[in-house]
Amino acid sequence: MNVPAAPRGLRLLLALSALAATLGAAAPTAVRAHDAVPGPEAPRCPSGEVFATNNTAVITDPADRRLRTRLTRFDREVRGVIRAHGARPGASTLLDGVFWSTELRKTTFERSREFAVEGTNHAGLRHLAGVLAKQYHQESVLTFRCLPRRTPATDAVRIEAPGVSAAGLRAALRAHPQAREELGGGSVTEDGHLVLVSPLEELPLARKFTKDLGVDWNTAEVRYGEREFVS
Repeated sequence: MNVPAAPRGLRLLLALSALAATLGAAAPTAVRAHDAVPGPEAPRCPSGEVFATNNTAVITDPADRRLRTRLTRFDREVRGVIRAHGARPGASTLLDGVFWSTELRKTTFERSREFAVEGTNHAGLRHLAGVLAKQYHQESVLTFRCLPRRTPATDAVRIEAPGVSAAGLRAALRAHPQAREELGGGSVTEDGHLVLVSPLEELPLARKFTKDLGVDWNTAEVRYGEREFVS
């Protein structure tokens, strides 16, 4: 994957700092963007998440046929790797990534998958990502695991919000220089959900960018936690 200001592997986006002082500590579970504590409907976080791809090319044409792959075989292979390293694979979600390349000064695209991983810890998740990076020749693989908001290791947020298309995300990045430079890009699921993993300190920008995409922020799901690009 190709994302500005981050190694080449899978990049998506994260953020928060201004709100950290006003929000109390919360359990490491998903929360609605407008809530201080998780609602009863909030899904439980998996032990960890891995964002991965087998793509090694820089794709700048949104009509490129390589962006139509469903990564079915890759899905099976990664599940096997997860099991082989003592963890359990959870749900896998196909993603259309849209990223801004500061080097090329243009938008790049990538198909990837987000894998939920159960029965692992920080060291196990990091090891798993390293194995995937080497096996699929990636500069890095992005991991994310939920943590309480005020835990010292918390440095990122994972934002998921409905009502976004890959084309809309591309147009928004082109129209928002600060967002594309600071956030780099994001991904969209098949059913039109934005998935944005951003540094904690960029939460205000991520929130504004999401709202500018036409998303009702009250429908966004925010998970606080730790991200890492693993080589």
